[in-house]
Amino acid sequence: MKYLILTYYRKASGQIDEVLTLSNKIKLKDNQTANVILDFGDQKIIRCSINGENGITDWDTVVAYYYNFYPHIIERMFRENGHTMDAVESSPKVSAD
Repeated sequence: MKYLILTYYRKASGQIDEVLTLSNKIKLKDNQTANVILDFGDQKIIRCSINGENGITDWDTVVAYYYNFYPHIIERMFRENGHTMDAVESSPKVSAD
């Protein structure tokens, strides 16, 4: 898998659901609805938009943030794409505040 795709949905109750998808290619639907698209092959951020606002554009910061919640998936993505996790492991833990 090359891409980690995150989409956020607001439920009627006001809560937000997060859907994580791993994919080898970006579909048209992903481009239209996804909030975060990370390319682990090229180690770059395709999209990082939360609530309609552009998010952080630094690869290491975004990956370190999601590593707090999905460590096994992030490790797998680095491994499958032939990269090491040096930057993520040396980064401080990022809080969700």
